[in-house]
Amino acid sequence: MKKLSQLFKRYWQLFSAAAVILVIGLGVFGYSKSQVHAASGRTRVVFWHEMKGPGQKKLVTFINEFNKSQSKYEVVPQFQGGYNDVIQKIMNTHGTDASPAIFQSMDISTSQMYHSGFTVPMQKFIDKENYDISKIASVARGVATRNNTLLAMPFNTSQTTLYYNAGLLKKYKITPPPVNPTYSDITRVSKQLYDRSNHKVKGISVEAYSWLFEQFLSNANEEFANKNDGHSGISTKVNFTGPTAIKSMTWVQDRVKYGDFMNFGSHKNEMAAFLSNKLGIYMQTSADMSVLAKGLGKNLGVTYYPRPDGVKANGISVGGASLWISNDKSEAVQQGAWEFTKFLINPKNQARWEKATGYLAINKDSANEPILKQSYEKLPMLKVPSDQLKSAKANYTNSGIFVDGVVAARSLVQNAMQQIYAGKDVYKSLKAAEDSYNKVLESNNLANGWTKK
Repeated sequence: MKKLSQLFKRYWQLFSAAAVILVIGLGVFGYSKSQVHAASGRTRVVFWHEMKGPGQKKLVTFINEFNKSQSKYEVVPQFQGGYNDVIQKIMNTHGTDASPAIFQSMDISTSQMYHSGFTVPMQKFIDKENYDISKIASVARGVATRNNTLLAMPFNTSQTTLYYNAGLLKKYKITPPPVNPTYSDITRVSKQLYDRSNHKVKGISVEAYSWLFEQFLSNANEEFANKNDGHSGISTKVNFTGPTAIKSMTWVQDRVKYGDFMNFGSHKNEMAAFLSNKLGIYMQTSADMSVLAKGLGKNLGVTYYPRPDGVKANGISVGGASLWISNDKSEAVQQGAWEFTKFLINPKNQARWEKATGYLAINKDSANEPILKQSYEKLPMLKVPSDQLKSAKANYTNSGIFVDGVVAARSLVQNAMQQIYAGKDVYKSLKAAEDSYNKVLESNNLANGWTKK
């Protein structure tokens, strides 16, 4: 029986390994049309990414340009699917020849990557050559910083932005909201649009999406989790029922009750309603900017994320992903990954990246590049998300959530938001989500040996 058990275990190990190789092979095959093969004599730097559409197209352009700009390194891109797919593959392949030298990882996976011990901090290369990291927006850096050490380099960076249809506001003689609005500023516009259109146009929509909830807290300097959102230690509790959490969700529920709210639940369908003049205001990623600008042109209005009345804007955290360098590769390969990273974040390329994709240029000097200056001159509203990013100084509450398992927390918050939109008690809905995730967090911390039972 013991030999049979050992034999079964061996077969299972071989099956698991084969499965991982198959998954990786499929990812590589799916990208074969645009993959660059390492030239003979060059150091091969495999790059795992998740970019699609315009992002993938521009990324391939950058990679080709980098490979032609020097003769020492050859970056080999491999598309790996969604963010969660990459994380799982990194965990399965680290320490093998199949793992990448550099890869993208989303903002809420920062804690997981840090605790994995699989990466080399970007700070190592920054210190080695005295690289001027101050040129990179502090809030963008904040999400991937731990103990004053930059773990990863922000790359495809976005912020949550408030969009309004300036054409509709003009039609119904409504004064637009200020660039840095309060909840009351947005309420005024939303109600007026709903009322003056004889209820034909809904004033506002707020997707039942935890990222938006998190930004409400961030902009009012309120913690999502204790230990400074996990930046100063292992978080043991989350805070979904603080003053700003209650105030923001009550504000949204008031809009539902008044009737000026268009409820899409957790489905990102606001854009279609917004572009078809059926919705006046919605909040979503700044990466939507290029599509909205094409649809509305000068009739597109943009502001910073709203803040509670009487509260100074604290700034909001960034979304998107950062670049991480694996520590299971040689120093030569790691150096190549660093050289490629610097190429991607230089002012010119960051300006081109924003223009092509809608992601924000994180290099402060990018604003001086002709390609962005011309865009901003043509449509000034395109500059608002970048101004929002630059206006905030990084602190714990606007630097993202440094907690493992945030995906589970987001699911619970999303469910609470849907209940609130349906008329359920705000506090009770958020408290149920808070209690549920605290149990998950306790179990996760215990399993990782971070707390004792």
